[in-house]
Amino acid sequence: VQLQASGGGLVQPGGSLRLSCIASGFTLDYYAIDWFRQAPGKEREAVACINSDDDNTYYANSVKGRFTISRDNDNITVYLQMNSLKPEDTAVYYCAREAGRNCGGGYVYWGQGTQVTVSS
Repeated sequence: VQLQASGGGLVQPGGSLRLSCIASGFTLDYYAIDWFRQAPGKEREAVACINSDDDNTYYANSVKGRFTISRDNDNITVYLQMNSLKPEDTAVYYCAREAGRNCGGGYVYWGQGTQVTVSS
């Protein structure tokens, strides 16, 4: 199982980034996928999750209305569109696979993250 996150970078406050997570070694259709983040000195924070069955999505309150998670099973990729970025969004972002089809089961696998820095 591999999950490769990419798309991070340096962006000014108010800007946008789209992160991508390419999944391999398993059938993406069968599992819920999460994005979580970790900033230096802070605990890991769940950001967003998308079910595999019904594509229902869930977001942390801190990103609701600004971030959108989506999946393209044909291209084995999950995206995180991040708009109206704030300095407090600065962190390493990781994608993770859950144990089953629906969010809330916990992370089973995750890969190396991608750094997002929001600064002027």
